[in-house]
Amino acid sequence: MDAITLLTFFVLSVFVGFEVVSKVSSTLHTPLMSGANAIHGIILVGAVIVAGQAESIPVLVVALIAVLLATVNLVGGFVVTDRMLEMFGGRKPAPASSAKKEESK
Repeated sequence: MDAITLLTFFVLSVFVGFEVVSKVSSTLHTPLMSGANAIHGIILVGAVIVAGQAESIPVLVVALIAVLLATVNLVGGFVVTDRMLEMFGGRKPAPASSAKKEESK
């Protein structure tokens, strides 16, 4: 495939991705993000494979940027999922030191 065809696929995928994500309601966004972490893991593995087989410096630079961005995206997804799960955990008891301060007042 030539560069124009690849660029066309990329631009169209950006538009489709934006439209799909913008239509998701806020109550479904976080559970969908936790499910998408598996996809980001596959993207990270693919970026590492491309970086390992790079034959020129520009390809290596783009592949390493892809590894960095995929890693940030994967870790961010897990952080958001962890925060979501903490919301359903219930209230935690107050620490003992603050309870003693309340009694002394």
